[in-house]
Amino acid sequence: MMPSAWASAAEIAGAVGAGRVSASAVTEAALARIARHNPVLNAFTDTTAARARARAAAVDARVARGASPGPLAGVPFAVKNLFDIAGLPTRAGSRINRDRPAAAVDAALIARLEAAGAVLVGALNMGEYAYDFTGENVHDGASRNPHDIARMTGGSSGGSGGAVAGGLVPLSLGSDTNGSIRVPASLCGLFGLKPTYGRLSRAGTFPFVASLDHLGPLARTTEDLALAYDAMQGADPADPACQDRAAEPALAALAEGVGGLRIAVAGGYFRRGAGPEALAALAACAEALGTREVIEVPEAARARAAAFIITASEGAALHLDRLRTRAEDFEPVVRDRLLAGALIPASLVARAQRFRRWYAERMREVFGRVDVLLAPATPCPAPLIGQQTFVLDGQEMPLRPNMGVFTQPISFVGLPVVAVPVARPGQLPIGVQVIAAAWQESVALRVAAALERMGVAHAPRPKLED
Repeated sequence: MMPSAWASAAEIAGAVGAGRVSASAVTEAALARIARHNPVLNAFTDTTAARARARAAAVDARVARGASPGPLAGVPFAVKNLFDIAGLPTRAGSRINRDRPAAAVDAALIARLEAAGAVLVGALNMGEYAYDFTGENVHDGASRNPHDIARMTGGSSGGSGGAVAGGLVPLSLGSDTNGSIRVPASLCGLFGLKPTYGRLSRAGTFPFVASLDHLGPLARTTEDLALAYDAMQGADPADPACQDRAAEPALAALAEGVGGLRIAVAGGYFRRGAGPEALAALAACAEALGTREVIEVPEAARARAAAFIITASEGAALHLDRLRTRAEDFEPVVRDRLLAGALIPASLVARAQRFRRWYAERMREVFGRVDVLLAPATPCPAPLIGQQTFVLDGQEMPLRPNMGVFTQPISFVGLPVVAVPVARPGQLPIGVQVIAAAWQESVALRVAAALERMGVAHAPRPKLED
């Protein structure tokens, strides 16, 4: 029997591996869903149908001859269009990059997922050069939230969120510099994993801020996150930031529960500015986990300010030649932010980097006291597409840079985070960050899995018209 559009990656892989359904049939169903719903959701910028069919046939051949098809056998997935896909130019959400030659080889993480049996079906819409929290792109149009198509997906991995939340694929890859996996996960009602900085290879992807860029998966279950994460682990000398660490599989740890873990709620900065929906979701997770301890994260506001400085400065340095020669082809907001970044004094950047080292040490001290911190992922549920401002901590503020108010202080020092979706009937979903110490992804995933088993965290299904 064909798995439904809402089957998890684990369910699909189990069915394909057991011969109950073919990878080819699963792939055709995914391509049909994309054709049906993408004109509205605008999650995909490219589909790779011929490649997907060939890959699915190879998976079916392995099953037919009794060979292991892999832990993600036949699972359709798609990637943010800053990942290299052989045969396609790597857009990174821009007009300028469309003039680049097609990629010769796939990004490292695509190759690893396909080695585990997954089937790439396309590339996904994103904010230009990943400098975005909305999922809106002037060149390709806005990604639309499957729970309400008048609302944004969040960004910059907007297509990655919309494709999974809309049931087009069970698994996608995004990037997270300041929150670009966790913000779409929150607004689209998904689980999203930002691993420790240096855990997963970034080889074959278009950079934004090299000292802050992370890659990771979005999915509708914690199990699917862990399956993808385990398949993608491993050192890669092609990415200088990727650490030479042995893989530390997380899937088996999901069943361990939260016994013995010290869990606290991030207070102070992480409460100010959070709307009622964000605070209610945080309280629900804390109550389910039986924690009342609140910990103040020292200087989180300053960490966010320093992250802004480093982001703007490094991002501008990457794009200086394009800014000089093709400034008119940038999205105006992105162009202006990059130009401003080019004007930041070097002394201020150096100060931000010194503070970063100090802040990393303070966070190590925090995780000497606890194993997990809970914090809001976004200050509010999904705003309307085109919305320019919102109320943050009692003040009307620009929306675009401030959706990452709670994510930036965490990625600033590269800590692993699982965003978990909390959804109440009749309300838009919103996410909670489950934050762990460096290299402790399995701990964050354990807590996320426990919240999922308790029914507190779950990915709601939107009602899409066929």
